[in-house]
Amino acid sequence: MHPRLRTPLCDLVGIDYPIVQTGMGWVAGPKLVSATANAGALGILASATMDFEQVRSSIAEVKSRTTRPFGVNLRADSADVNDRISLMIDEGVKVASFAQAPKPELIARLKEAGLVVIPSIGAKRHAEKVLEWGVDAVLVQGGEGGGHTGAVPTTILLPQVVDAVQGRIPVIAAGGFFDGRGLVAALAYGASGVAMGTRFLLTSDSSVPQSVKDYYLGKGVLDTVVSTQVDGVPHRVLRTELVDQLEGSGAKLLALPRAAVNALRFKKMTGTPLAAMLREGLAMRKSMDLTWTQMIMAANTPMLLKASLVDGRTESGVMASGQVVGVIEDLPTCAELVQRIVAEAGEVLDSLAGSPVR
Repeated sequence: MHPRLRTPLCDLVGIDYPIVQTGMGWVAGPKLVSATANAGALGILASATMDFEQVRSSIAEVKSRTTRPFGVNLRADSADVNDRISLMIDEGVKVASFAQAPKPELIARLKEAGLVVIPSIGAKRHAEKVLEWGVDAVLVQGGEGGGHTGAVPTTILLPQVVDAVQGRIPVIAAGGFFDGRGLVAALAYGASGVAMGTRFLLTSDSSVPQSVKDYYLGKGVLDTVVSTQVDGVPHRVLRTELVDQLEGSGAKLLALPRAAVNALRFKKMTGTPLAAMLREGLAMRKSMDLTWTQMIMAANTPMLLKASLVDGRTESGVMASGQVVGVIEDLPTCAELVQRIVAEAGEVLDSLAGSPVR
């Protein structure tokens, strides 16, 4: 490995390469996380779509498959977040990651127990806030990324955040990364590594059904859309017939009765009990300050994602994806992917070092 690829992130979490597999709901399960960890990168288990016992068994399965460090992604607003933290402490999990910044008291508890705390952020001001709260690193996602995302491209947002933290903590860049060239570019901006979701989803170690992977592989760079009609907040997903219908509804969809009609439609599509949808919606309404209309839509999203990413029902039409889907053409193992990225990055760094000054 090129010596410049040994970054503060590697030292912080105990990994060989500055590459992170994000905690994608319904995707980042024990098999993918352990394969990533064994490849020398940081795998993050997605616990937000699991109940407590599923989290317990998933952590145990990861530990049975690897002795390398890994992380668990948490929802700071979950009712049992303290129980989940206790479990992670007891099981010796290395990293606690959050899609939204946890409260300072949670950060303090995790750090006191020796865990590394890494929240995801989408703005410079968020980086400044969590830095003062004592986090160990931040993952910053630009608009190219899949799932919930912002409007600022990585190439603009990343240097803003790097400048804001002033080298006090490592910055992990996400949104638009898939190869060694991107890793070198992120390092040039001042990041300490890259995080990838869609690229790890499209590996042979991912548990996503093959038919769904084939569906992703058939898409181009213009085949995603950032929609607020899925769950009320900007969400980058693959373009599908259902998403186009939601987008075409425009302002009408924002009416509460129309949202309720769609909730019933999605309930029938996914088989999710109304009580479960309501619990999910209320949790998101509290944490994300959603309107009642947005809450109804948000309650459907986890099950719509599950219908595609677990059950293989692409007709359900909601599949989170970054724009890099259009440049991904194969399904390597995690080990092959990581080694490819590291080799490409080394070649790029060597070529830059050998370039004559003009």
